[in-house]
Amino acid sequence: MRVITGTARGRRLLELVGQETRPTTDRVKEGLFSALQFEIEGAKVLDLFAGTGQLGIECLSRGAVSATFVDLRRDAAALVKKNLEQTNLLDRACVICGDARDFLTRTNETFDLIFLDPPYASDWLNEILERIAAPGFDILRPCGIIAAEHPAENVLPALPPPYRLQRTYRYGRIAVSLFRRDGND
Repeated sequence: MRVITGTARGRRLLELVGQETRPTTDRVKEGLFSALQFEIEGAKVLDLFAGTGQLGIECLSRGAVSATFVDLRRDAAALVKKNLEQTNLLDRACVICGDARDFLTRTNETFDLIFLDPPYASDWLNEILERIAAPGFDILRPCGIIAAEHPAENVLPALPPPYRLQRTYRYGRIAVSLFRRDGND
């Protein structure tokens, strides 16, 4: 697993041992960042269920202004910090060891780009999408994007305005759905 491009291009990232974490495959990551390439520079990023931190790290490498990484597992949070140190990107990052749902309840921050990649066996993805899109929640800035990785056979819930499904990309058994929040008129 390597950083694709930017200031940390080619740097190898450490991976977690075991089957509890499912890193985004290179094919999916390349497709995702091809779709997001013009949305990253200057963005404030949230990487929920961060795992190794590879998605947020890729954004920082490509010019995101900051990234917040949230993962419940202590070993994952520690690994994200190590990967940030290896890529010299720790100065623009915040790593939180905690529950993603609790983080969403507590935070007062807003983000331009949110990555959601919870365990496939859980029902957290739908719950978190609905929480982010709840009226008055406003964690995603106008014109912001939610990138949700999920099994290709799963249909994600329709989100209420001002959110809309922009596109779903399929990569074999994996899909990534991009939701955009419309801008203020």
